[in-house]
Amino acid sequence: MSFNAAVKSAFTQYIGFRGRARRSEFWWFALFGALVNVVAAILDGVLGLNFGEDSSIGLIRLIAYLVLLLPALALTVRRLHDTGRTGWWLLIGLVPLVGGIVLFVFYVSDGTYGPNRFGASPKG
Repeated sequence: MSFNAAVKSAFTQYIGFRGRARRSEFWWFALFGALVNVVAAILDGVLGLNFGEDSSIGLIRLIAYLVLLLPALALTVRRLHDTGRTGWWLLIGLVPLVGGIVLFVFYVSDGTYGPNRFGASPKG
């Protein structure tokens, strides 16, 4: 899946918590989110829209976070579905250090071959 296709897919399925998502879709959207974050931070700094002198977040960055929150959450759940896990596994991220590592391993793991209980393989 290409960068443009991944971003388009994430926004067209922004409330689609069913189905599966490939690794490429997940990581291209993660890159898109990081780029939006950098651009928003630069704009906040240039326009002086930060919420205080010591604040690292500003108005544009806050809006970007809110716009990307639901598509990123839905895509993450679909990525976990591709590995055969439920979206509830996201809660393991609340465990300091270990939770993030476990989720990262899930995100980089190849999806289950063929259909699983969450649907057909997105690889075709």
